[in-house]
Amino acid sequence: MLQVYIGYDPREAVAFHTLAHSIQRRSSIPVTIAPVMQSQLKGIYTRPRGSTESTEFSLTRFLVPALSGYRGWSLFMDCDMLCRADIAELAALADASEDKAVLVCQHDYVPRTARKFLDQVQTKYPRKNWSSVMLFNNARCRALTPEYVNGASGLELHRFAWTEDVAIGALPLEWNWLVGEYAHNPAAKIAHYTLGGPYFSEYRNCDYAEEWFEENRRLNFAASRVPA
Repeated sequence: MLQVYIGYDPREAVAFHTLAHSIQRRSSIPVTIAPVMQSQLKGIYTRPRGSTESTEFSLTRFLVPALSGYRGWSLFMDCDMLCRADIAELAALADASEDKAVLVCQHDYVPRTARKFLDQVQTKYPRKNWSSVMLFNNARCRALTPEYVNGASGLELHRFAWTEDVAIGALPLEWNWLVGEYAHNPAAKIAHYTLGGPYFSEYRNCDYAEEWFEENRRLNFAASRVPA
């Protein structure tokens, strides 16, 4: 059983449900999917929202090991994604990396734009987007206590100051393919609409947009067939 946590922001609720559907539809292993939702973290997450936090889950993502009881492996994903492959392939990479605290796609790029979806500032910092897909080896992430997550700076969290560099394992970039930053890749396993998803009108023609709309159509078709 792979535990999957997806960042949830009310402005992108449709993205959460479509991503969850894309994971479940392709998975060959049992998967549990839960939203990382601030309204469900009262008493655990207490810090006010900072000016550079573009979503409600900008920092709550780092609570995943604590929410998992520091047991097993857990996958965190931003909601603005589409899973195009069997998530079992990612779980297999975890099985071969027991000595790592976390596995991420280690991007080496500088964002091309100064703004992103909903005209928000595109913050630039080292290890940008490493934290948008994180496969946590929860027992090795005990430094990520709620107290630490509530008190550490955003840069400390997103730049992985809470673990040693040697404990950060690398995933193939196909597992977090940055739409609009990287060229279209037919082999991308997770398309990440990092600049803005096709559910926003200004990005409705981006790469992989047609696949997202098809996934959303499948989700809505399935829902429409549930008996009242």
